[in-house]
Amino acid sequence: MTAPAVSHPVVSSGVVPAVSNPTRLRLPDLLHATDRAAADFLDGVYDHLLPPGGVPVDDRWYVRLRGDDDLDVWLISWAPGHPTELHDHAGSLGALTVLSGALNEFRWDGDELRRRRLDAGDQAAFPLGWVHDVVWAPTAVQSAPRQSTLSVHAYSPPLTAMSYYEVTGKGRLKRVRTELTDQPEGNA
Repeated sequence: MTAPAVSHPVVSSGVVPAVSNPTRLRLPDLLHATDRAAADFLDGVYDHLLPPGGVPVDDRWYVRLRGDDDLDVWLISWAPGHPTELHDHAGSLGALTVLSGALNEFRWDGDELRRRRLDAGDQAAFPLGWVHDVVWAPTAVQSAPRQSTLSVHAYSPPLTAMSYYEVTGKGRLKRVRTELTDQPEGNA
């Protein structure tokens, strides 16, 4: 079961919509939140939230584990062929912990896209202005031909918008759209 498609208004003017107030949380707080949620997941605390038949291996899937005015925490599965697109998190800080499998993150460093591999147990934090794409990555040893990756993500304040980008032929970053959202990592 995949998450339902959600229609979001697109900001066609190129102006980023107003975002939530700044957060009182810091990146280390978000890393701690993803680590704590990952431990709870591994202890079975969130088993009741998993879809019947288990986590899909052919589509992305996600579920909110926690949400309040300061913080959203999500469990996200990643499948081959389902990138998020190059994006930012508008006015939200972000962090993730990889539970199983591996992810590749392609981050815009101001001149080019840089790849970072994140394996099970790895964490990453995303300050304001971080533009990246996150994709499933194969692992050295796979128990099944198609295995999804699981990760826990935290955003503070909770997501309200995401902007999407492309790298131009001149090696520059160009925003192509901004969408209002309360879903994690886009809807690719």
